[in-house]
Amino acid sequence: MPIVNADVAAVFNEIADLLEVQGANAFRVRAYRNAARMLSELGRSVKTLVDRGEDLDALPGIGQDLAGKITEIVATGTCAQLERLRKELPPAITELLKIPGLGPKRVRALHQELGIQTLEQLHRAAEQGHVRAVHGFGPKTQQHILQATAARLQQGHRFKLLMAAQVAEALLAELAAVPGVQQAVAAGSLRRQRETVGDLDLLVTTQRGSPVMDSFTASPDVREVLSKGSTRASVVLRNGLQVDLRAVAPASFGAAWLYFTGSKAHNIALRKLAQDAGLKLNEYGLYRGDERIAGDTEASVYQALGLPFMAPELREDRGEIDAARAHRLPMLVQLPDLRGDLHAHTRESDGHDSLEAMAEAARARGLQYLAITDHSQRLALVHGLDADRLARQIDRIDELNAGLSGIVLLKGVEVDILEDGTLDLPDAVLQRLDLVVGAVHHRFDLPRDRQTERLLRAMDRPCFSILAHPTGRLIDERPASDIDLPRVIRKARERGCFLELNAHPARLDLTDLACRMAKDEGVLVSIASDAHSTLELDNLRFGIGQARRGWLASPDVLNTRTLQALRPLLDRTMSRGARIREHAASGQQALATPSTP
Repeated sequence: MPIVNADVAAVFNEIADLLEVQGANAFRVRAYRNAARMLSELGRSVKTLVDRGEDLDALPGIGQDLAGKITEIVATGTCAQLERLRKELPPAITELLKIPGLGPKRVRALHQELGIQTLEQLHRAAEQGHVRAVHGFGPKTQQHILQATAARLQQGHRFKLLMAAQVAEALLAELAAVPGVQQAVAAGSLRRQRETVGDLDLLVTTQRGSPVMDSFTASPDVREVLSKGSTRASVVLRNGLQVDLRAVAPASFGAAWLYFTGSKAHNIALRKLAQDAGLKLNEYGLYRGDERIAGDTEASVYQALGLPFMAPELREDRGEIDAARAHRLPMLVQLPDLRGDLHAHTRESDGHDSLEAMAEAARARGLQYLAITDHSQRLALVHGLDADRLARQIDRIDELNAGLSGIVLLKGVEVDILEDGTLDLPDAVLQRLDLVVGAVHHRFDLPRDRQTERLLRAMDRPCFSILAHPTGRLIDERPASDIDLPRVIRKARERGCFLELNAHPARLDLTDLACRMAKDEGVLVSIASDAHSTLELDNLRFGIGQARRGWLASPDVLNTRTLQALRPLLDRTMSRGARIREHAASGQQALATPSTP
């Protein structure tokens, strides 16, 4: 689709916002805002002016520099300066600008004085009374921010992804069995793989006379019927989850699936594209006048709008439409891309199954390798391994690998990161491993500077491969630790280690925005199940959903690599251990082990 004036104005306004957050020269900021305002009000198409080669310098308030940027935006949908500014600031900063009353100047003050980078951090600072101490804020402003952030974070009671997915799968199976139902699918935030779900949106196509609405509302799991008609019904299940069902004609199925999948912001952006092209888009189809020109599939709608198909996980109005226009959409990672799993537990600590059972379950799922990472000794309540028990497990895995076919068990440990940044086990035993997964399991409440330094010191240890569940959050149970995540990500890049996207649906840690930050910094992400049983290896699918929301492609994910390609990457994080293994393999005496940290 052609670039319209509003697109160029939106780019200039975002540049102005980000410059102001950075504290740039006020005249420079004002120049972008004035240009954006002028373009919004301009009665002529700026693209037409560019195509005709007209002098953009003649436009009010447009000099040579802005004229060049307008030409660049018309050609690409963005400009180099905007992309540079986005990389210089945490991605979640733009979320703060959506809080009522928080303009760029106030966001800048919060960022500079309190280190606020995310909505969660702002809410916590307001709760703890820190916001009112910032110049320009006060008790009333702090209370307003507290209420606004709470509303934005809560947005009604939401259900964890695992539960919502299980409910949806059961309901869809029931709906598919109803006479006359041709197809039944999930839409809404579940389909976009958001980490929590407010309600379920289901969609069916049916033959005339299908009793699908009667069957749906008569389910024994329904606590309350909110509404019921011939093409739609809404119910509340006994667990409190609201489910909305829509029945549509096959000719409208794609448009309806697109509409009910959302997000609202993505849909609004698509409708604007349609309007700019003289078309109308709604849940029934894409229309030119009274003629429906697309709508039976989602792809037909996107194609008619001049766009490639966009994966549901990307539909959040976070730059996906501009990326699609510029042919820069990533080829998102998929579950079959994963060659292995680098975080799993056995009954040696708090897991439920044996080494053999975990190996067989991983092989049955098509994985080529599985890292056994039982807890270290500090977690006594889960029977964590001390150095002697870990050494015995290492020997047992070596013996087991000699007889395994189609799967390799990697020797690892989930070692506790202590409060001072040291690790819970001595280097002498860690060096015998293929990888070390470091994790925080206590003192989540340390101040940001201490919590961040704790992680940075741990990542500097001689044997450190992956930072597990980096923020330590448990969704709806424990907030994320207050850390300087950009610093941690940059440290991982410098150190050559990796970050984990913990796929357990109670964690999903890293967040989607953090995944995108890691991608931008060139830090590989390990999508790990954190399985404590054979069944929990299936957690990987939720990690894939989160990774896709974070724009991760297969090359951005550590464990999409074959074992042959993975080993050198792990060895670089375990340099001393790699040398010891090399000498041992060649029959030479192992190097002397370093002292315990």
